[in-house]
Amino acid sequence: MSNPLLSLFRSKIYTALVMLIVLIFIGVLGYKFISGYQWIDAIYMTVITITTVGFAEVNPLDTPSKIFTVFLILASVVIVGYAISIITEYILSRNNFEDIKQRKMQKRINAMSNHIIICGFGRNGKQAARKLLAYKKPFVIIERNRDIVEKFQEDDIPFIFGNANEDETLIEAGIERASTLISALPSDADNLFVVLSARQINENLRIISRASEETSYNKLKLAGANNVILPDKIGGDHMASLVVIPDLIEFIDNLGIVGERNINVEEVQVNKLYDAKEIKTIKDLDLRKKTGCTVIGFKNENGEYIVNPEAETRLVPGSKIVVLGRPEQIQRLNSEYDIV
Repeated sequence: MSNPLLSLFRSKIYTALVMLIVLIFIGVLGYKFISGYQWIDAIYMTVITITTVGFAEVNPLDTPSKIFTVFLILASVVIVGYAISIITEYILSRNNFEDIKQRKMQKRINAMSNHIIICGFGRNGKQAARKLLAYKKPFVIIERNRDIVEKFQEDDIPFIFGNANEDETLIEAGIERASTLISALPSDADNLFVVLSARQINENLRIISRASEETSYNKLKLAGANNVILPDKIGGDHMASLVVIPDLIEFIDNLGIVGERNINVEEVQVNKLYDAKEIKTIKDLDLRKKTGCTVIGFKNENGEYIVNPEAETRLVPGSKIVVLGRPEQIQRLNSEYDIV
């Protein structure tokens, strides 16, 4: 995404260069045909006149040549001055561009609430960001590698350049207003420190942390992480499962997100489906008939999950259902009940 300010400066620089070229061209032609100079002498006279260096002319100037020189000097003062001012302003703006862009990004982050913070934009951080983009969830990325920030910030992804271990950086990312933090740093020690800091700042924050070693699992949980993910363990289990039950695993993989429009599973809060003043059941909602989606899970107000719930399950306030469907059916569900 190109910056409008820099594009404006570039267009002004191009205009100034064209005006300089035209001015030189007019000067050379004027000294050639008005003063009768040779081409090389005409170029020499044009350059020393425009730059006002004060060297002596090649031959004494007659009256028409003097009048032409006066107008050439006046024009050059205006055009060269304009070109110098534009180039100087452009250089200064280039130096301040990162600060301007960061202030603009910070203003955007300050307007966020109930967003997700991703600490680290490595392999796991990128995967998390890709999935959040597919679900259109607002998020902020904290990354301390400036090259990565500059590379991916052009995609209009909100970045905070800094160390996630520092409280100031977490506060800049809006941790006090955030709903979830994903710590995907490569070092377990760094993830542990981030979890401790985040839990201290926001007690209600949901924290999901990556861990490389199984011995770090309990430490991260004790530090305040709600969920701890072991990517290597999950990857190994997944590969083994592809040997034991390949068709089932392949089917489950297809329930995820392949692209922005290929969402097959959705979790929905009950209060978005109907007015809970009069409690309904799964059968009463009849989502299968209305949207084509099938209810495959239920989470009650106490956080307990029920797989394949009965049709008579009461959808009390604070509970959630998990539905399964084709992408177009999930989209119909979201449109029908205005689920975001």
